[in-house]
Amino acid sequence: MPVGSLESLRVIGLISGTSVDGIDAALVEVAPNWQIKLLAGETFAYPPALRQQILEVCDGAALTLVDLAALDDAIAAEFARAARRLGPADLIGSHGQTVYHRPATAQSLGYSLQLGRGEVIARQTGLPTVSNFRAADIAAGGQGAPLVPLVDWLLLTHPQKRRCVQNLGGIGNVTWLDAGAAAADVRGWDTGPANVLLDLAVQQLSGGKLTYDADGQWAAQGTPDLARVQAWLEADYFHIPPPKSTGRELFGLAYVEQCQDLSAADTLATLTEFTARSIVHSYQSFLPTLPDEVLLCGGGSRNPTLRARLQALLAPVPILTTDAVGLPSDFKEAIAFAVLACRHMRGEPGNLPQVTGANRPVILGQVHGIEGAGVEGAGVEGAEIEGAADT
Repeated sequence: MPVGSLESLRVIGLISGTSVDGIDAALVEVAPNWQIKLLAGETFAYPPALRQQILEVCDGAALTLVDLAALDDAIAAEFARAARRLGPADLIGSHGQTVYHRPATAQSLGYSLQLGRGEVIARQTGLPTVSNFRAADIAAGGQGAPLVPLVDWLLLTHPQKRRCVQNLGGIGNVTWLDAGAAAADVRGWDTGPANVLLDLAVQQLSGGKLTYDADGQWAAQGTPDLARVQAWLEADYFHIPPPKSTGRELFGLAYVEQCQDLSAADTLATLTEFTARSIVHSYQSFLPTLPDEVLLCGGGSRNPTLRARLQALLAPVPILTTDAVGLPSDFKEAIAFAVLACRHMRGEPGNLPQVTGANRPVILGQVHGIEGAGVEGAGVEGAEIEGAADT
């Protein structure tokens, strides 16, 4: 595959989010004009022992360097196995598994660690693999996240409608797309928790027997503690203007532990309400106006209880999923990293500085498996991003 190819490519996108609920893998055909076609998509569960180790590391468990290297390789092997299951491709774009994220501050660069190194994936699949997407943006002073808004702009900008694309992974993030938006008009940031607190609570409340609240049924049986939710919304993060990003380091077990005086159902109802209200609070605080529609994606888009709360709080704005506009919601994040891998190979920037806080557009990622190919984190001074597609 030539570097900078302007031909259509078959690309596999891979990501496991902060909920660590499996590796989302999408095989897509990416056309030169950034039109995409999903050819296959599947979520592959981690082996239980590996998932447990990842969760423990995310929650602060200590590791020796020997163990860290072994964990990095074990995650990469699972990503490679997922890629091989999807069939022949020209290229892989792998976000990896985030285990630590420290946002940038005025005093220091950010730090973000994704395990599942691309060189192992390239070796085990025989395919060129772009990985380590966040590093170049962080080196340019950015948060390293969210990185998907550029892809949302390419694929989901509408000529007449203002849209919010709301990802409900472990952490929630939003992309604001004004009608007919240019790249410079796009906004995006992490809104706060999405599935992460709910999943942590379910695992604790079920004694490890369950990993998530299927269809939000458990939460639907409870009553939220609105005073507690309102107190949580006073946290500094919700009042910091974008660009901003966050992770399990801020939204973790401490919130679940503060619910020990509540019943199990009330705990989940309270955490669900917190998630919904944190998103709405973010919109009301930082959007120029409410959107004409909200497009959900990620695992939380399949939670009817969470979705109903968002709809009630944002009425009359319709709450849809990206499936309604032709982009499969379950695999949108994986699709995004397939597209970002193509942008790397074409020498095009993958970040939006006004979203991440970087001081310039940069080419994201490092490529493995092609001798001398790719551009590793180069700056693109004065670069312009063109080609948003109407949906």
